[in-house]
Amino acid sequence: MKILVTAKRVTDPDMKIKVKEDGTGIEMSSMSFKVNPFDEIAIEEALRIREDKGGEVIIVGIGSDKAQTEIRYGLSMGADRGIHVTAGSDLDSDAVARILVKVVETESPDLVLLGKQAIDVDDNQVAQLLAEYLGWGQACFASKIEINEKTARVEREVDGGIEVVEMDLPGVVSADLRLNEPRYPALPAIMKAKKKRSKK
Repeated sequence: MKILVTAKRVTDPDMKIKVKEDGTGIEMSSMSFKVNPFDEIAIEEALRIREDKGGEVIIVGIGSDKAQTEIRYGLSMGADRGIHVTAGSDLDSDAVARILVKVVETESPDLVLLGKQAIDVDDNQVAQLLAEYLGWGQACFASKIEINEKTARVEREVDGGIEVVEMDLPGVVSADLRLNEPRYPALPAIMKAKKKRSKK
């Protein structure tokens, strides 16, 4: 099974924000960045599916050259390879979805996993737009995923409890917080990730 997973570069939610001395904005030189936490959960789930079903996990990062740091993090978690799409930093959800459509057309994955939203802009739109443009089934806000040959059974949390959705593959799934607890890469894995293939 080939799984495509996104890794968006976002500001670290645990860091302290510093305002410029003149009060005109945020001091960017002190900012730290990391993989969007929802994407990190999606990467972990992709790795678990691969461990169970076999196949390949591909990390996709969109942005400046700095986005390669987050791709490398996904590789250090255990992904097989990475794809970096060079683009500006002010892309909206529609632009991101359209870029991902082209990556999907090139890679032909069985499953695309994304975080349900990015913590910087909080749009929660890319997964839905991507599924629409591809004409694929989708299951958003997944708290549990089961893959059975050519179908996916997804449990998602809704206001009234748990809703179960089944769809044919290929499909698009977005990860919610309760889907799993992401692993921490070990130092040897981080060193190996520097040698793994990441194409532009």
